[in-house]
Amino acid sequence: MAAPTLQQPSFLLANLKADSTTKPFLQRCQDLVKIIDDYPAKELHVIFPWLVETVFGSLDGVIAGWNLRLLHSRCNEYNVVLGFLNPSGPMMKLVYKLQAEEYKYEIPVNHLPGPVKACIQQGVLPDCPLFHNKLQFPPSGLLTLNLALNPFEFFMFNFAYCLVTPKNYPQGQQGSSADSAYFVLVDTYLKYFLPSEGSVPPSPFSDSRGSVTAPSPRSSSVSFAGYGVHSPSLLKHHIFHQPSVTADPAAQEIWRSETLLQMFVEIWLHHYSLEMYQKLQSPQVKEPFSPTEEHVLVVRLMVKHLHAFSNSLKPEHLSSSPSAHSHTHTSPLEEFKRVVVQRFVQQKLYLFLQHCFGHWPLDASFRAVLETWLSYVQPWRYTGEKTNPQPDQNRTVPDKWESFVQENLLMYTKLFQVLLNRAVRTDLVNARNALMVFRVAKVFAQPNLAEMIQRGEQLFLEPEHVLHHRQSRGYLTPNQGGSFLSSRQRVVTDMVFRVKSHVYALEGQDCQYKQMFGSELRGAVMKLIQIIAQARQTAKRISDHSSEMASNNSFLSWFGMGPSDLGNGFCGVEPEDSGECLRKTHENLDRALENLCQIFKLNQGQLTQLISNLGSSQDDGNCKQLPDCIQGDNGLILTDLGRRQMISGLRRFDIQYQGDPELQPIRSYESALLVRLFYRISSLVNDRFGGHMNALCSRPDFLGRLGRHYLAEPDSAAKLRQSPLSRRTSEKNRQPRLSLRPLASYRMILLLLLFYGLGALLSLSPVSSTLLVLTGGFLYGLVMTLFGDKLKTH
Repeated sequence: MAAPTLQQPSFLLANLKADSTTKPFLQRCQDLVKIIDDYPAKELHVIFPWLVETVFGSLDGVIAGWNLRLLHSRCNEYNVVLGFLNPSGPMMKLVYKLQAEEYKYEIPVNHLPGPVKACIQQGVLPDCPLFHNKLQFPPSGLLTLNLALNPFEFFMFNFAYCLVTPKNYPQGQQGSSADSAYFVLVDTYLKYFLPSEGSVPPSPFSDSRGSVTAPSPRSSSVSFAGYGVHSPSLLKHHIFHQPSVTADPAAQEIWRSETLLQMFVEIWLHHYSLEMYQKLQSPQVKEPFSPTEEHVLVVRLMVKHLHAFSNSLKPEHLSSSPSAHSHTHTSPLEEFKRVVVQRFVQQKLYLFLQHCFGHWPLDASFRAVLETWLSYVQPWRYTGEKTNPQPDQNRTVPDKWESFVQENLLMYTKLFQVLLNRAVRTDLVNARNALMVFRVAKVFAQPNLAEMIQRGEQLFLEPEHVLHHRQSRGYLTPNQGGSFLSSRQRVVTDMVFRVKSHVYALEGQDCQYKQMFGSELRGAVMKLIQIIAQARQTAKRISDHSSEMASNNSFLSWFGMGPSDLGNGFCGVEPEDSGECLRKTHENLDRALENLCQIFKLNQGQLTQLISNLGSSQDDGNCKQLPDCIQGDNGLILTDLGRRQMISGLRRFDIQYQGDPELQPIRSYESALLVRLFYRISSLVNDRFGGHMNALCSRPDFLGRLGRHYLAEPDSAAKLRQSPLSRRTSEKNRQPRLSLRPLASYRMILLLLLFYGLGALLSLSPVSSTLLVLTGGFLYGLVMTLFGDKLKTH
């Protein structure tokens, strides 16, 4: 009787694998729910790794799983998946069922983030306690190390890793958005295991001992104070001497919360160490990991929730000093809220953002990175308070947040400097880029924030000998010869210590700190202001040019009497940089200038003089010049100066279509059938009579001028002089030809129909109307040939 029992788990797994290719998705989920309810943990243990891989995909990305990042609310399986993976759903019930039996599941060390993997392969314990006491040592050596994770850790590792696993999605489909199943599940797990109100719900499954056993990620003697910060000791623990971890009854309440957060932070953020980031400054070093926009958006969701979670701390537990809680009872969850941002997230998020700031493409997708940073540096936005909401610019930052600013000083100052270097290389004429510069200036211009940052910098720059002098006097009581000001001195000393510890932990002991409000950065800010002013002028010039072009579309041009617009289909003004967007660009840049002046206390008179000098130095003739180029064999080649001129919006190419006008894409106002038909007819005529057309247009007399009016594109030579096309292509496109394409536009068809209808009302035959059209066209060409030059000059 024992033999069938031993074979049954394999038989169950084989059946599930067979069903995965034959049964519909809904029925498979229903079967899994029944199996999880009916089967004991001993049999479910075998199918658990396969089920996790089926849901989240394999760690190498070969197996896609359920494609949670592509599953949106409009999909039929969406609600079924969310219900199955809900924190109180069947999958989590399976996790708790296996957790009670203390099963372990292995993860190869090769799939861990780079810094963690490097530590383990070097024989050093990682900083994160999550990976302690879990290493397995096979006889083959360190290269085949595995981590033995409990079911909850194994589930959360695969869930988090699903975001960073490179997957080959079908063409046209992209990753997660705010309504994807993955994004919603991340939000659900954060709210469930890190609740802003109440406590973490207990496990829905209980074993014979009454509760699910907590793996105790930290020992009872290790406090939160040691999390996420560099140890002052130079000694490192070897992995063969992993400290033993004893059960901590107080940790039972929040072990799932700790595990979830540590897993998210390690998998999503811990791809860069300080040493690795310093090596990345060399252009020869290949990036170990490049986050996607989808990845950054999920990180921002986590940052916002952690601020809300931390801000829900009860007022009596707000003190940041651990000694303040030594004599009072604090629940583990409240203690966790107090340190969660600083100890768990700060260091890894700082390196993550710094890498993104330096390596992200100079395009509008950087907005996701920017908003993640701005969310982190504004924790006061996530307090849950609903009292008289004001615009960010008018909302004074309360003094109680000064300690947060001090303990996160580099998040404000260093990242602002990196962003400044990025902004001067960005095209600020683009409306989206201008909006990003305005957003940063608006956030830092909030009343009281700049002053807090300045005071934090002054604390960091406090000389060491003054600090030691204060410390030697600060801890004397009045009975010992001290004064009642000693408490004040002690507070200042603690603040200095906090700021210095923060900077040295994130940048190293030998860091060279640059002040945000120092003279060097002030010069960089003035340079940015100059570029913003240049971008404002360029945006205004493009807007004026667009208005001028629109005004030229007169009544006669609507009737086909004006110049054809076929050559302007690929103009230099992008859709987002035209019309309403240009107005918004100008408005955002104006407000960015005002905010920068407010942040750095710039003199408005000097700013006005700078902008006026800039305007007077760029006359209209200079504005219309091309970017700095040199003439190459195949056309113009940009110099480094020309590239900078284009990036800053000072100069641009007058980009126009310079290929074969007959081969341009069919417009929405043209009949595709007629365009193709007229192209074939004109091609036959041009092939047969091309020589005669050439001879006619080459004549210097009146007939030659008349022929050039009908058969050659106006001003084509002048346009092509500014084009980087090869000379051979230029000469080919400059040949005289007959073009019937204007007749294929719906406007021309309508005009002809109206004209023939009017002729019918006047009792004119179609032949007579056709002769009138041809005569009118000939007379118009005759007038333009005789008086065209005079009309243009006038």
